[in-house]
Amino acid sequence: MLDPSTFQFSQGKLQDYVDCPRRFQLRHVLMQPWPALITERPGEREIHVQRGSDLHRLAHQRHLGLDPDLLASTIHDPVLAKWWQTFLSRPPSGLPEGLQHAEVAVAAPLAGYRLVAKYDLLAVDPGERLLIVDWKAVIKPPTRSALAARLQTRVYRYLAVEAGQAFNGGQRPRPEQVEMVYWFASSGGSTQRFPYTADQHAADRDYLSGLITEIIAYQEALWPLTDNTALCRFCNYRSLCDRGVTAGFLEDAYDDLDAEELDIDLEQIAEIEF
Repeated sequence: MLDPSTFQFSQGKLQDYVDCPRRFQLRHVLMQPWPALITERPGEREIHVQRGSDLHRLAHQRHLGLDPDLLASTIHDPVLAKWWQTFLSRPPSGLPEGLQHAEVAVAAPLAGYRLVAKYDLLAVDPGERLLIVDWKAVIKPPTRSALAARLQTRVYRYLAVEAGQAFNGGQRPRPEQVEMVYWFASSGGSTQRFPYTADQHAADRDYLSGLITEIIAYQEALWPLTDNTALCRFCNYRSLCDRGVTAGFLEDAYDDLDAEELDIDLEQIAEIEF
């Protein structure tokens, strides 16, 4: 049903499944279009998503060496301008200074499929530390416990170990060398940091491979709906599933609402061999 030669698992796809198996089926198996609003006041969402995209673009350009004042001169949105000044004045502390790679994609085999991720920034002191930075444009930062439970936290750190040797002097990183940092533009550059351990890595391998195995084993015509109906407010399939027609509000969103499209070109990513 999901061809391992073409289908790639990512944190976004796995999060869809964990949130609601039916959403995963509709979005990634059936590829069902459904024109419902993600949020009320869709114009505000479009503006917010564009700001987040622009912030990521600016951060990428800055790490490529472009002058920050020149980049600032291209900004015409006051909210984005404030985020950019926060980015420059309050970066995450303690970034490794050896190598910094922006917008880098990685992949590793798991349960017969490729697990892929794209890091906003990977800062490395080869042989010592790998720090993953994710620039977040959410209006209201999630709690630490919510972030710890997100598939992004688990997938990103797991892949830093499994596929990180390309950035670590050719050596496979130890889990204790890996850390993930979320940086929040809308709250003055506050951060949440998540170190890693060998026990967490082993647990993530079991959990993630279990999810993939469970997904590909599904044979039912209709996959189960989530029991957490609050998630339906931010799902464009809610009316198709008879879960209401009213969308949630942007300020109540539990994560970035930009759609994740990670059909990554395997010729251009760091990957360990099958």
